[in-house]
Amino acid sequence: MARRTVLFSPGDRPEMCRKAPATGADTVVFDLEDAVTPSRRAHARAAVVDVLSDPDFGPAADVEVAVRIADHTTDLDALADVDRLDAVMVPKVDAGTIPRVAAALDARDLSVPILALIETATGVLDAPEVAAHPAVNACCFGAEDLAADLGATRTAEGTEVLYARERVVVAARAAGVEAVDTVYTDLDDHEGLRAETRFAVTLGYDGKMVVHPAQVGVVHDAFAPDPEAVAWAERVLAARDEAERAERGVFEVDGEMIDAPLIARAERILERVPDDA
Repeated sequence: MARRTVLFSPGDRPEMCRKAPATGADTVVFDLEDAVTPSRRAHARAAVVDVLSDPDFGPAADVEVAVRIADHTTDLDALADVDRLDAVMVPKVDAGTIPRVAAALDARDLSVPILALIETATGVLDAPEVAAHPAVNACCFGAEDLAADLGATRTAEGTEVLYARERVVVAARAAGVEAVDTVYTDLDDHEGLRAETRFAVTLGYDGKMVVHPAQVGVVHDAFAPDPEAVAWAERVLAARDEAERAERGVFEVDGEMIDAPLIARAERILERVPDDA
């Protein structure tokens, strides 16, 4: 499934969790970590289990329902018998974290993938090992926690986290898993969100984490390719098919020689076309 948008909902706000699947987000994450104060985590855990065990809670099959855990023992114990759980998000991962969480999932017969949140200096350095673990289905980049870990100052340009942002997407692509970009914290700046999402697309990211339902549509629009790019991609793949039928190894489109990387680019553009386009 495509994770263009990964929307967080505080675990101690069950009314928000119940509404989250209707926002249009591809993945909803009920948060037991950063969005909840430590004193309310037990309350949040019970609230999330109640929602996920409620037969009236029935998100569509194309909406992924995940939980960001804070403690892989206590939280996974509580989630072991819920009715709906499609994935777990694990924060602040490194090469040692993922095997421990994967073993804990197996011990509880929870056959769900891990969304690995890479947001520490060690996690960035370990990104290739994290992405390559068979339990990991996506790598998510967390710029805010990383900046805090580095002692870096967050800027609008984001150059202080650009190396890490690129390393995460490279590691994910090499391992064949999805890459999900960091949150955009200015909830009122939709144009800034749109521009940052489009930049994430140029880096190779598949999706973006969001913290408010109003950000979902903006991100979806930004991930959708423009009509000119779609038309080019369709011409490339049509020419490829014609060349294959004619048993030609070389062909051109719009005066440009087309090779394997450009064919892959065309396929990726068409994969980003919304189903309702």
